[in-house]
Amino acid sequence: MFPPSFKLQTGKRDYSMLFDSHTHIHFAAYDEDRNDIIARAKAVGVKMITIGTQRDTSALAVTLAEKYPGDIWAAVGLHPVHTEQSYYDPQELGAAPKGSEPRLGFYSRREEFDYAFYEMLAQKKEVVAIGECGLDYYRSQGDQNEKIKNQNVQKEVFREHIRLAESVGKALMIHCRPSKGTSDAYEDLLELTTQDKRLTIPKIVHFYVGDVVITQKLLDAGYYFTFGGVITFARDYDESIRLIPLERILLETDAPHIAPEPYRGKKNEPAYIVETAKKLAQLEKISFEECAEVTTNTAKKVFGI
Repeated sequence: MFPPSFKLQTGKRDYSMLFDSHTHIHFAAYDEDRNDIIARAKAVGVKMITIGTQRDTSALAVTLAEKYPGDIWAAVGLHPVHTEQSYYDPQELGAAPKGSEPRLGFYSRREEFDYAFYEMLAQKKEVVAIGECGLDYYRSQGDQNEKIKNQNVQKEVFREHIRLAESVGKALMIHCRPSKGTSDAYEDLLELTTQDKRLTIPKIVHFYVGDVVITQKLLDAGYYFTFGGVITFARDYDESIRLIPLERILLETDAPHIAPEPYRGKKNEPAYIVETAKKLAQLEKISFEECAEVTTNTAKKVFGI
């Protein structure tokens, strides 16, 4: 159970907020209980950015942010898996815990990136980032030639997101998933974002899964990183977390996906970020209060809030 309030105090400083930098609270998964879930997040001091992945979900993200000023902000963009027709396999997330509901996959329709439409949304004050955009080589469909073709499309669409983000002066919220056993998408990401030395906007890699070698390269290039509920039950990320300065880390849920312990197997929600913050504090060997303060201040800086 969550405490009735989430106002943490140490000395004269007040830690009354945690920031979920990547959620999808506007998705259809929350149509039946969205108001309750937002209320639970507010009760424990969680602010959030709800992230668009296509034209329609980006517009919905903005609408929801407009409804909850000061609690919810939005990001708008075209997810790389939606630049081609593809099937999302829920088993990629790993086996669901025993007793939980089965995960359902979905087919993605192909969408052309409409720069003018996303530019219109990006002008709104509620929009603080461009994305979810980037590169996903893991789920690219077809034979090798088709995969290369799809990856080239993803690169071109990502270039347009970079151009838009730089134009409006807002952060890039990046999805980057390499082919299995490689760092190929991360290497391409670095190439695409370092070609223009004038690029000054913050760059955030969400749900980061890279090894320490690519982590150091991204650090050198000025990236920020988000970590979510998976760090509460998997140890694959500990080495990279130790390498990354706390000031470069943001917290996220990626809700409705991948709830942290002890809620694993349930539909994720922003209030559960409290558990991720506890785990990050443990890994960093710092207090929960310090973890909350630093990650929240980083979110405010990166998103201009």
